[in-house]
Amino acid sequence: MRYAAAAAAIFTGELLLKNQAEKRLEWGKQIKICRGKILLHKYHNYGVALNLLEKRPGLIQALCGGMLLILGSLWFWLIQKKENPGVLLAFALLLGGGASNYYDRLKRGYVVDYFSFHTPFKSLNRIIFNLSDLCIFLGGMFFAFFVKG
Repeated sequence: MRYAAAAAAIFTGELLLKNQAEKRLEWGKQIKICRGKILLHKYHNYGVALNLLEKRPGLIQALCGGMLLILGSLWFWLIQKKENPGVLLAFALLLGGGASNYYDRLKRGYVVDYFSFHTPFKSLNRIIFNLSDLCIFLGGMFFAFFVKG
């Protein structure tokens, strides 16, 4: 149950953050936080990572919805088996973040991204994220680390 609560908390918290980003952040303006290491700004991602497939919204919705259905079913099965807690946490991160971005696609037609990192690598500075993206990334890393080989 705690893994479902974690996924729900990610979804709900991210929904609140995205709504605030939509209301408070202005296009073309950046707010520096953490001594300028993190930049807050509004961006609408119509595709998947790095705007891939942005001209195919129906395909993106179908793929993301299918992936969430498969991941959710597998997660439910693993919970019944009392699988490794690290794997279950990985699925909670993947599902919470994935469901949040999927909800954006269905409701808004795009995913709200709102922060980037200021790094010495200029190409990385242009990538704008949201918390869901980080949860999906961490979930993938946890899964790779904790899955039995």
